[in-house]
Amino acid sequence: MQSNSIIYKFYYQWWKNIDKPLLFLVSILFTIGLFFSLVSTSLIASDKLDTNNYFFFFKHLIYLIIGVILIFIFSSLNQDKLYKFSIILFFISLLSLFLVPIIGIEVKGSRRWIDLFFLPRFQPIEIVKPFLIVILAIILCKNETNILFKYLASTILMTLVSLLLIIQPDIGQTLLVVFSWAVLIFCSGINLYFLLTITSIGLILLSYMIIYIPKFNYIKARIFSFFDKETGTHNFQSDKAIESITSGGFFGKGIGEGTLKNRVPEAHTDYIISVISEEFGVIAIILILILFLVLIYMVFKKISFETEEQNKLILIGSVSLILMQATIHIGVNIRLFPTTGMTLPFLSYGGSSIVSTSILAGIILNLTKRKI
Repeated sequence: MQSNSIIYKFYYQWWKNIDKPLLFLVSILFTIGLFFSLVSTSLIASDKLDTNNYFFFFKHLIYLIIGVILIFIFSSLNQDKLYKFSIILFFISLLSLFLVPIIGIEVKGSRRWIDLFFLPRFQPIEIVKPFLIVILAIILCKNETNILFKYLASTILMTLVSLLLIIQPDIGQTLLVVFSWAVLIFCSGINLYFLLTITSIGLILLSYMIIYIPKFNYIKARIFSFFDKETGTHNFQSDKAIESITSGGFFGKGIGEGTLKNRVPEAHTDYIISVISEEFGVIAIILILILFLVLIYMVFKKISFETEEQNKLILIGSVSLILMQATIHIGVNIRLFPTTGMTLPFLSYGGSSIVSTSILAGIILNLTKRKI
């Protein structure tokens, strides 16, 4: 009886202090993702896997339940425990990223996944990203540490993660990590010339690797194909995606009437925004973008009232990561960027992506709670 009272009190305190509009918005985005998983993957399961029409939907639902649990755990921790827990989980997930070149599963020329007998197949970088934001913010807010050492330590950490991604190779996630680091150190008050110098050096090194190292020839081919629309050989998916958006028009073809999910591999992950647009129209995409913008506005409104610099940086880094990933995903779908294989936060099918976004959402909800 006493244990039930403790659980009820814990839940009551959590519910009383949580930002309910923000929690509701996060729930809406995840629910929309689950709905579109149902309508965009049922035919794939039946036609390609010869299995239950709802195979992918039930997998998505299971990961979403895991995500809800993670959101509750990370949003209910006190801040000191959140930081300590995040540091421990960062190093554990970083270790798994080190293991990718050794025991990782190669898919379509890239080794990005780990398949352990006691865990489902997962993409380590998705788990690393939320905790990388936290640990970078902690490093940059160490008041007793020399300012040069703080920036040097954060740069070394970002470079380490980036090199592990480049080895895979995964340039899309590398750019996402570098962008998140740049946002954090810019907001921490770094000298702008120093930031531009470091960024320029990084871009020069990345360009050198893409042009002169054979392992990265596929990236060079994708970039050249992107700019050569007539003869490019890597434009098939993007072309089909933008055709689907165009054919869907403003109100779409109707539920289940889209064809992109059957014509393009991984449409339910990398091209989910085009699948939605084809069946439900551009109006659906506009509404989804509005939800993302409202989420960003609500978080930044909370940041404006936050007094702790560390919390501010973590919130800025988290929301910037979501915004940048969504921008890249949509940009690829409307052919603004070359194909990168980037999921859309909250909406795309994929266990690693759902877990990563859930952890980010939990951290955001934790740091936007009502202070007592």
